[in-house]
Amino acid sequence: MSAQVLDGKALAAQTEAELLARVENLKAKSGGKTPILATILVGDDPASATYVKMKGNACRRVGMDSLAVEMPASTSTEELLAKIDELNSNPDVHGILLQHPVPPQIDERACFDAIDLGKDVDGVTCLGFGRMAMGEDAYGCATPQGIMRMLDHYGVEIEGKHAVVVGRSPILGKPMAMMLLQKNATVTICHSRTKNLPALVAQADILVGAVGKPEFIRADWVKEGAVVVDAGYHPGGVGDIELSALSDKASAYTPVPGGVGPMTINTLIYQTVESGEKSLA
Repeated sequence: MSAQVLDGKALAAQTEAELLARVENLKAKSGGKTPILATILVGDDPASATYVKMKGNACRRVGMDSLAVEMPASTSTEELLAKIDELNSNPDVHGILLQHPVPPQIDERACFDAIDLGKDVDGVTCLGFGRMAMGEDAYGCATPQGIMRMLDHYGVEIEGKHAVVVGRSPILGKPMAMMLLQKNATVTICHSRTKNLPALVAQADILVGAVGKPEFIRADWVKEGAVVVDAGYHPGGVGDIELSALSDKASAYTPVPGGVGPMTINTLIYQTVESGEKSLA
């Protein structure tokens, strides 16, 4: 039997239609105001510029406004912190995104943590992570939160399942593990230096590849009937997991591209709309 395809692109399009209606409703209630996402791009990295442009386009598709802030590659930590403080104080801004990575002279963590918790719609602050991990109100990191929304939409059962997350980054692997734990999965966190990784992956009812290495996780490690989520994307259109051999082995999987990626941007917009509703409605 063929595996179910967890189509993030289709779900993102469906969600955008719902968000468009919510934004129109908000505009009617607030005298024409819409949620605004401020994006900060430091330097001229072409990939980062492309991602920021995609996020601006996603805002426009749901009727939202975006505020593009571009700063030179020579920007200091103090200058970036001042800009973030300015956006924190602007009542018309409901979400703030600092595009990663920033130039090496900048203390990225200090700048992430300067973002106001109520505007941290990308879920990058230590405070937001801590509150999320403790089950308190906070916006989740966009990629893992997008994965959770996708699993919920497609009816993937999480409670009581053994979830294996391969990757431990602060904005993907670690929050992913905490979110699955909140939904009563038993969670194992692995990484590129884990010993006996194939044996641990083979135990997964739900497998999340978030290690950042192309096809690092081999198809023959994955057990029959597993739900496979590939959060990687690399040149050539491959992810962190060898997906080509899993269409008849897994019970469900996210394609690359078209799975997790669209849900990341969609979740950023979704959480910005939520933030706007809290302050404008």
